[in-house]
Amino acid sequence: QVQLVESGGGLVQAGGSLRLSCAASGRAFIHTMGWFRQAPGKEREFVARISRIPGLTGYADSVKGRFTISRDSAKNTVYLQMNSLKPDDTAVYYCAADLSISTLSEPGYWGQGTQVTVSS
Repeated sequence: QVQLVESGGGLVQAGGSLRLSCAASGRAFIHTMGWFRQAPGKEREFVARISRIPGLTGYADSVKGRFTISRDSAKNTVYLQMNSLKPDDTAVYYCAADLSISTLSEPGYWGQGTQVTVSS
């Protein structure tokens, strides 16, 4: 079993930055980790993913150029650096993971979520 714990959410003004962290425990080798988000009244959507293969990342078009995903595989921790935040980025952000290499189309594991609120 894998446990995912997010941190780093909060309130920020438009144009500001936040860094989310997600620490995984329970398994030593987790291939793919990433982030999803869900805004009020909307479906959960993919944000970014990263594998253990160096440089293998993916982003939603809505965050390309503003968000950067990275990981510390030794610590089984993934980060999401969010810059140039917009009010539309307001959502609960969820960490997700798969033990194998995947696109995170159906993640096997989810965190509890952390709220990000961007004020205009």
